[in-house]
Amino acid sequence: MSESNNVLVRVHDVDKVFRRGSEEVHVLGGAHLEMPDGEFLALMGPSGSGKSTLLNLIGGLDRPSEGTVEVGGLRIDRLSDRKLAGWRARHIGLVFQFYNLLPVLTAERNVELPLLLTHLSRAERRKHVAAALGVVGLKDRSQHYPRQLSGGEQQRVGIARAIVTDPTILLCDEPTGDLDRTSSDEILNLLSALNEEQGKTIMMVTHDPHAAARASRTLYLDKGKLATEPEE
Repeated sequence: MSESNNVLVRVHDVDKVFRRGSEEVHVLGGAHLEMPDGEFLALMGPSGSGKSTLLNLIGGLDRPSEGTVEVGGLRIDRLSDRKLAGWRARHIGLVFQFYNLLPVLTAERNVELPLLLTHLSRAERRKHVAAALGVVGLKDRSQHYPRQLSGGEQQRVGIARAIVTDPTILLCDEPTGDLDRTSSDEILNLLSALNEEQGKTIMMVTHDPHAAARASRTLYLDKGKLATEPEE
């Protein structure tokens, strides 16, 4: 899915406006970003600066008010809702701060959920799930429910669910924000391994400089603009 010049994600002159009644709230204003295939990028900035909004635009969860969003040479901002949903299922893996696991399903069944949208047989799905749980070191916990897992283990299940479809990009929104330092380091080690050993392209929103230091590049978003250094 990457282009010959190695740029996987291009965000060009993107504005995002939210409307609250008669008021317009500008979250992004002319944002530009180029992200190479295989990069581990950390995105930092104050609360409300638009970090999660930018993540959602790149993941096809939202659309820009102005500007273009291109992934692998495809203008995803031009896709119909149906085509965008199909593209997202194939190419985007999402990791959330609060795990978003279904409490009535085992770890194995939670990881399987994205595969239910594919044409894989049950046997093929189980093979993919076992591989993903193996990558995150939780094969022996596959039949446990979320309540039986620690926070760090739940987040590893969340990562297994995100990678089970072998997505083009892994988008992580504060993946260590609800964890203690030891569990946080385990998750960061896992993300680093996915990037370095499996070549996964990762964008991570974080408030934590310790987490951002694990990325190969850090950008700062403030007042709708991206910069290589935080504003004073």
